[in-house]
Amino acid sequence: MKKIAFIGAGSFLFTRNLARDILTFPAFNDCELALMDIDTERLSQVKQAVEKLVQLGGRNATVTATTDRRTALDGADGVVITILAGGVDIWRTDVEIPKKYGVDINQGDTRGPAGIFRALRTIPVMLDICRDIEALCPNAVVLNYTNPMAMLCRAMQGQSRVNVTGLCHSVQGTASMLAKWIGAPEEEITYLCAGINHQAWYLNFKWNGKDAYPLIREAVKKPEIYNEEIVRNQMLLHLDYYVTESSGHNSEYNAWFRKRPDLIEKYCHPGTGWNPGVYGYCLNEYLERKNTWRTDIENWLQETPSLERGNEYAASIFNAVIGDGALYEFNGNVRNFGLIDNLPEGCCVEVPVLASKAGIKPIHVGPLPDQLAILNNISARCEELAVEAAITGDKRKVFHAVCFDPLTSAVLSLDEIQQMVDEMFVASAAWLPQFKV
Repeated sequence: MKKIAFIGAGSFLFTRNLARDILTFPAFNDCELALMDIDTERLSQVKQAVEKLVQLGGRNATVTATTDRRTALDGADGVVITILAGGVDIWRTDVEIPKKYGVDINQGDTRGPAGIFRALRTIPVMLDICRDIEALCPNAVVLNYTNPMAMLCRAMQGQSRVNVTGLCHSVQGTASMLAKWIGAPEEEITYLCAGINHQAWYLNFKWNGKDAYPLIREAVKKPEIYNEEIVRNQMLLHLDYYVTESSGHNSEYNAWFRKRPDLIEKYCHPGTGWNPGVYGYCLNEYLERKNTWRTDIENWLQETPSLERGNEYAASIFNAVIGDGALYEFNGNVRNFGLIDNLPEGCCVEVPVLASKAGIKPIHVGPLPDQLAILNNISARCEELAVEAAITGDKRKVFHAVCFDPLTSAVLSLDEIQQMVDEMFVASAAWLPQFKV
């Protein structure tokens, strides 16, 4: 009987969907799904939801729930991490303080000043989880869904022996979107995608083995498609390759779209298919859910959900490594040791990975086109600085990491960046024990 632990199981959407996917594989028919969260109310409701999925699917799986992380991890074969260190209220300061200084952030969970401070708060917690895994389930396959993906994975992979990779749905989600735009069945699409998390690139995109980029370029000429993903479509038109993750996210990862109000109005306010580029969109969504999440869960518990497997990678990876052993290729976040030739050695990259009984093996990609490597290099090097700062408690490295963030440096002077960083340190002081704040 396999045991799969969910650390941060109170993330209702992720936990229920990943549990559903796991239960679609015969190898996990009688597994234990060990749910762990520090919020007892959410944990209780998530347990009800997963038990409902087990019952509807006619499975023999056991569902356990605990607030003790070590209990959940003890003897686990697989681990899923979906935590949020500090909660939404401290996240607000990540977005609101930069806004006061003129840095208009859309998401604030991946990179830039907001992503860096989220990493500073979360890395110590992640390393604590890794130490528990090393002690209690050292051979477990560990899959991280928590942002900021690249910085967290870089810290865990550099500071522990845990077999961890990071997963994001932007690669397969964007591929599905592009297939729809050109009228191609998804099963007829193949691609090579590589770069860094939320800013990886489809180095090729083929329909039945034939280059489909000409069809994509024709598709984005249609106003309804262009307006669905303005930022990413602009990046395609000028950088020649399509980027993963939504326009809202990508608008804050470069210097081109959010440094002036008129540019925000032109490129970001029309939004995207699911994630408008307006200031603080994702934060505001979470704040709204503070008043509705209980009702949303109660409503779901009254429904008859689909048991069909979704498009997240996690369950198929578990099946390949600790289940039936079917080979599975996915895009994962791993350290760059001979994978992308023109990104920093050892930084966290997002590349094709092969999962099998032999484990998780990343695939060599080679060099990115120069214009893509330049943009990825800036963020990757900032992330390297931020991770080192989080581990050593060096505030100066935090400042330098924020200094070179593309959006921040396009808007602020060095003195202004220092003032902003100092204020962000004060706001997060309770969550930054490694720094003398």
